[in-house]
Amino acid sequence: MSASIGTGGQFAVEQLSPDFGFYLRTTGLLAERRSSMQHIEIVDTPLFGRAMRIDGCFMTSERDEFFYHEPMVHLPAIAHGDPRQALVVGGGDGGAAHHLLRYPNMARVVLAELDRDVIDMARAWLPAVHRGAWDDPRLELRLGDGRAFIESCESRFDQIVLDLTDPFGPAVALYTCEFYRACRRALRPGGVLSLHVQSPIHRGATMARLLASLRSVFPVVRPFLQYVPLYGTLWAMAMASDRADPLALTAAEVDARLARHGLNDLQLYSGDTHLALLSLPPFVRRLLAEPARPVVDGDSLDDPSLDPGAERTLRLVRG
Repeated sequence: MSASIGTGGQFAVEQLSPDFGFYLRTTGLLAERRSSMQHIEIVDTPLFGRAMRIDGCFMTSERDEFFYHEPMVHLPAIAHGDPRQALVVGGGDGGAAHHLLRYPNMARVVLAELDRDVIDMARAWLPAVHRGAWDDPRLELRLGDGRAFIESCESRFDQIVLDLTDPFGPAVALYTCEFYRACRRALRPGGVLSLHVQSPIHRGATMARLLASLRSVFPVVRPFLQYVPLYGTLWAMAMASDRADPLALTAAEVDARLARHGLNDLQLYSGDTHLALLSLPPFVRRLLAEPARPVVDGDSLDDPSLDPGAERTLRLVRG
C-alpha cells in the first residue's frame, strides 16, 4: 500500500530498521559542519522546531527533548535523593547537563564529550535545549574519550548519565561489562547510573544484551520505557545502582522530593509518571526473561539496524 506524505517541502526520512522508519518535514538547513568524526546538522522543522541530527540520525530537538532528558536525568536523581556531584558522558547538546544543574545542591557537573563541534553547534543553535548550561560555573567540560576519562578519573560521583550514540562501531566500547564496572567504581555508595538501552520494538535482542551486561555488574537494574517522538518509536532506558531502587518510591514520595528540589515545572516526569515509566508491559517482561549474553570488550552486537551505513540512513525527499 502506498500513500502520499504531503505536497511541497522536504521530508527527512529515517530508516530505523530493515522493516520500518519515519519521516519528518523540514523547512531549512540552518547549519552544517563536518567534524573529524561525524556530520552534524541543525535543521528547522514545523513540528519540533530546531533539531540536531548526526550522521543522518536525529538526536534532539527544541520541543521534544523533555521526553528523553527528563526521565533519563530525574528518575535516577530522585531515586538517589540528593545528587551533588554528577558526570555526563556524551550529551554534547547540553540537555542532560541543564537538568542536572537544576538541583539546588548540585555542586559540580562534569561533561565528557568526544566532539567539540557537537557542543559548538548546540550552543549556537539549540539554546532551548541547553538553557544556558554552558555558562554555569558548576559545569566542567572534558573533551576526549569518555571511557578513558572514567577509567582514569579519581573523582567519585553521585550520578552518572551515559548520553551516548547508539552501540555501533567504536561506541560499543561504552556498552560493555568492563565499561560498566569502571562506571560502578566511579560512583559513590548509593550512586546511580542511567543510560538508554535501545528499543524493544526493533532492537529487542540488543536491549536484552545491554541489560544483561548491566545486571552482571550492578545489584539493582531497573529498565523503563518512554515514547520519544523524534526517535519514532518506544524507547528504553535503564537505571542501575548498588542500592538505590526507584521501585521503592511511591508517587507521593517522588512528588515530595521534586518539590523539595524546586522542580515543579517539569513537562513529563512526576510521581505518577515515575511509576508508569517503570511499569513494563508483558511483552517486554517476556523479552527480558529470556537468556541474553552480556556484551564484553571485543564483541559485536550483530544488529543490522545499528549499521549507520546501511539501515540508519537519512535522506531528503521532495513531497
